Formats: sequence, C-alpha cells, structure tokens
Amino acid sequence: MTEHELLRRDTDGIAWLTMNRPAARNALSMGLMRALDDALIAIAADPTIKVVVIAGAGPSFCAGHDLREMRATPKRDAYEAVFALCSQLMQRIVRLPKPVIARVHGVATAAGCQLVASADLAIAADTARFATPGVNIGLFCSTPMVALSRAVGRKAAMEMLLTGDMVEAARARELGLINRVVAEADLDAAVTALAAGIAAKSPLTVAIGKEAFYRQAEMDLAAAYDFAAQTMTRNMLAADAAEGIDAFLQKRAPIWTGT
Repeated sequence: MTEHELLRRDTDGIAWLTMNRPAARNALSMGLMRALDDALIAIAADPTIKVVVIAGAGPSFCAGHDLREMRATPKRDAYEAVFALCSQLMQRIVRLPKPVIARVHGVATAAGCQLVASADLAIAADTARFATPGVNIGLFCSTPMVALSRAVGRKAAMEMLLTGDMVEAARARELGLINRVVAEADLDAAVTALAAGIAAKSPLTVAIGKEAFYRQAEMDLAAAYDFAAQTMTRNMLAADAAEGIDAFLQKRAPIWTGT
C-alpha cells in the first residue's frame, strides 16, 4: 500500500476513513484492506473516537476487489489470503465497539457493496448505485453474499446475486441496504449530522447495544430475550445508565463518563 491509500481525519469524536485509490475506484487491494483493518484496531482502543465513517475518494465509493492484483498472482494461496483478509475486515466492522457509517457515492459493487452491507448504518447520494455483479464475470459474489443476505431479504439478495444488475439508491433503501438517500451535495452534512448525534450518546451504552444487536440476531426468540434481559440488567448497573436516567428525571443534559 502506498502511504496515502487510506486517509484518516478525526473531528469531534468521529474518525473519517477515506479509501484513496480514486483511479482504481477504491478497489480493495490487499494493502488497502490491511490499512482499514489496522485503522479499526487502533480506533477500537481510542476512547476519543465515538463513531467511524468509511468513505471513498474520487468518483466512486468502492468497486470491489482489485481484480488486476488478484490476477497477477493466480494461485490458490494468494486467493485464499485475499478472501480471508476481506472476511476479517468485514467482521472487524461488525465487532468494533463503535458504530460504523458508510458514506456512499458513485458505485458500491461486489466487495464494495459488501462493505456497505457490513456497516452498521449507510447514507447514500441519490446518484449512488449498488450491485453484486460477480456472476457476470464468472465469479459469484459468495463473500459479499454473507453481508448482503444479513442486510436485506433473501429474495432481494438472490436477485442481486443472480442477475448482477445495478440497484439505484432509492431501491437500495427500500431493500434495507442503506438507511437514507440524500442529494449528493448534502451527503457530507447528512453523514456528519447522523454521526454527531450518535457520538453524543454514552459510548458504553452504544458499545453494549451494538454487540447485543448482532449477537441476538443469531439466536432463536427465547434465547434472544434471555440474552437481551441479561444485557439490560448489566447496562442498568452502569454509571452511565444511572446518570442518564437521573438526568432525564431532573430534566437536564447527562454527563457521560463511559462507565
């Protein structure tokens, strides 16, 4: 990876990670994926960061894996390394104890669409488009399928995977792949407002809630309720919960300590 393939800017508790390979439509090279993974590891341990935004420089968000790089070393171990690192990165996003927002413009295809689906939240420009087009080049989007099938309904996921067709931003919102669609000129403001709103919450409460959300989603109903009840009990015993409830009752702004 060259020095500037990933840019980081921290503002008011928000870490903006910008993929900076515009000429390659921010294709996920091994170097870029390592840089994203390393950045998320560092952010997890940084108490000053409350929210992460992942964005892309240039005309697109992310066009998927770097196919030129992959074809340059056509060996099983090289391919296994690419998909293992990608899987590690996507799981890192889910397990990060801080919300991750995808700021999407241009195209988000294949592993780029996977990146959007893996993020906790996503806001897209009204000109953005999404696809899992691997089927068109003889390479089914199997790893993107994991995130996609957890973000949208099965029928919608299968249609995207089997046709490879582009999905407009408005349709992506209907499917649940993204949260909001805004004019491209308003994209930064919308993402900043969402991130800032979340950053103002108790970081401990947000971390507990994010972890619980993904864990309960894999459980049956009874187990999910048992787990959620235990989680809320643990949350109630936290100092931030006591402060938040007292502040609400006293009609004042809470002061979070993250404990």
